[in-house]
Amino acid sequence: MPKLRSGSYYPDWLLERRRRAERALVAVVAECYVRGVSTRRVDGLVKTLGIEHLSKSQVSEMAKSLDSEVAAFRSRPLDAGPYPYLWLDALAVRVREGGRIVRCACVVATAVNADGYREILGLDLFTSEDEAAWRVFLAGLAERGLSGVQLVVSDDHRGLTNAIDALLPGASWQRCRTHFMRNLLCRVAKSAQPFVATMVRTIFAQPSAEEVAAQLGRVTEQLRARFPQVAEMLEDASPDVTAFAAFPGEHWRQIWSNNPQERLNREIRRRTDVVGIFPNRDAIVRLVGMVLAEQHDEWAVARRYMSAGSLARLAAATVVELEDPEEVTPQLMAS
Repeated sequence: MPKLRSGSYYPDWLLERRRRAERALVAVVAECYVRGVSTRRVDGLVKTLGIEHLSKSQVSEMAKSLDSEVAAFRSRPLDAGPYPYLWLDALAVRVREGGRIVRCACVVATAVNADGYREILGLDLFTSEDEAAWRVFLAGLAERGLSGVQLVVSDDHRGLTNAIDALLPGASWQRCRTHFMRNLLCRVAKSAQPFVATMVRTIFAQPSAEEVAAQLGRVTEQLRARFPQVAEMLEDASPDVTAFAAFPGEHWRQIWSNNPQERLNREIRRRTDVVGIFPNRDAIVRLVGMVLAEQHDEWAVARRYMSAGSLARLAAATVVELEDPEEVTPQLMAS
């Protein structure tokens, strides 16, 4: 293929008029094809896109252009803080390594900045989602400027919570209520699940932190006779499942679960499922990084995720003691 006037080794029709995430997808599909590791689905896409005649050097040139954009996005300073709320999650992706297909963990962090806008703070890839991986990831965010984290929202993962305690001292942890509910309902018969779910949801329907705590106690006692295992789980998880209640009431729906992160994961999956098995780890970072960079830019021009006034109240909040003198948490009036 002759070199074009723009200096590119690949045609404008293939990449330049496409959104960045789709450009990355095309590049990864092409890389799978030229490396001879494509699946039947990828082979079909290659023919549909008309890229079966691209050479390895042309595909490499495509990757270099995209990689520089992703690298800049992943290493940018985090200078819009403080970031009071931080959401963390990981998703498994398959990749070919050493002649085998293995799974690796793609970890992603999102946050709300000082102006109330959502940001995607970081992305990294690890062999497994363990404490060591999360420590490396959080340390990297801190080095780039992450500060002021008051609450971390995530699923229940011992390695992650240990890393939060070590790298984000003073931050509370909110266990995702959606995943907690699923775990809870697994402990009861299917016929009783609607009743138990309705009872537990009343905890989150209360207007103030005090009433959340009171309702949790009432629900626990009401369920204890018929569902002792559920009552025990509620008692054990109560500080983490209701951590949201110590923060402004208008934030509760956004911070009591990891659902916002799950929606972002679905957007990532929409692209990664097309590839299925990646040819190498760089290809994963290339595609997922472009999806995240695109979403980050869309959030920057969208409506504020949280109001400036509510964030100001959060910043001005003082730490007070609760009824248990050994437990201290930032207490705010729910509004």
